[in-house]
This record gives sequence, C-alpha cells and structure tokens, in this order.
Amino acid sequence: MSNLIEIQNQIEKLTRQANEIKDREFDKTVQEILAKMNAFGIGLKDLQSRKTLKASATKAGKPRLPASKPTSGRVKSKHAGSVIAPKFLGPNGETWSGRGLMPRWLSALVAQGKTKEDFAIKS
Repeated sequence: MSNLIEIQNQIEKLTRQANEIKDREFDKTVQEILAKMNAFGIGLKDLQSRKTLKASATKAGKPRLPASKPTSGRVKSKHAGSVIAPKFLGPNGETWSGRGLMPRWLSALVAQGKTKEDFAIKS
C-alpha cells in the first residue's frame, strides 16, 4: 500500500509529464488551427465577432432562444399581475378573488358544512 509521500511524488511526476506533452503538442496544434483558418478564410476578426459565434452555435445544433421569449415554458397572459376585485369575504376579513386554489380559511369553513356562496360578496 502506498503512503501519502509516494502518492504526492506520483502526482508531481504525472504533472510534469502532462506539462511536457502539452508543451510538445502546443506548436503542432497551433499550426493545425492556422492551417484550417487559412483553408476556410477565417481571420482574427471572424473569431472575435459575435455574429460568427452565434451562427456557429446554431449550426452545431444548439438552438438559440431570443432573449425576449420566456425560457421557463410558461406563457404570461396579458392580464398577468393585474388585481381583480375579491368575490368572497371571510369572517376575519380574509378575501378571495375566486381564482386559483380555494384558500385554507374557506376550505376549513366548507369542511364544517358551510358553502362558498355563504361568503360571497354581494355587489
């Protein structure tokens, strides 16, 4: 079984080997990239432009979503966030518009045998 010092020595040795490989292959990789850039007529401006980056992301099969569309999958209604008048009034002043889930205070009263209409606000 190896002890901590031996493992740390192995890590140092492997790190040196990885750096040597990287140094050896760096120039070769740069030459390959330059050759492809020349073959396709790509310049530094092309690499720096946002338009090219966006187009290549789309071509790679990664669809881009416009920033104006919601990404949560939910669609906001044109009335979202608008306040509507309450239709039900509880014994302690609680109100409910009649939309969404029935509030706990009304559910408890209905469970006691009352009806929703008993708490309807008469207009």
